[in-house]
Amino acid sequence: MAESQANKDAREDLVKKYQSHKDDTGSTEVQIAILTKKISDLTKHLKDHKKDFDSRRGLLMMVGKRRRLLNYLRKTVEEKYTKIIADLGLKK
Repeated sequence: MAESQANKDAREDLVKKYQSHKDDTGSTEVQIAILTKKISDLTKHLKDHKKDFDSRRGLLMMVGKRRRLLNYLRKTVEEKYTKIIADLGLKK
């Protein structure tokens, strides 16, 4: 139970950091940040559980979704794209 509360707090912190206005919870930047956190957590899980192929598929789907969101952001607002890439430490 305590771990899920920690994940919830981390998610709220990400939303607060990347939201563009007070009620923003679903903008492209927020979605990318949340997916990056989930990808990081799932990668740690898969290092311990190498044969968890269902989670591996979920990880690959999340990475693809994040890539599509990043491509959209790069096409629409280049400055936000470069900023979020630098903040999250992602490759271009």
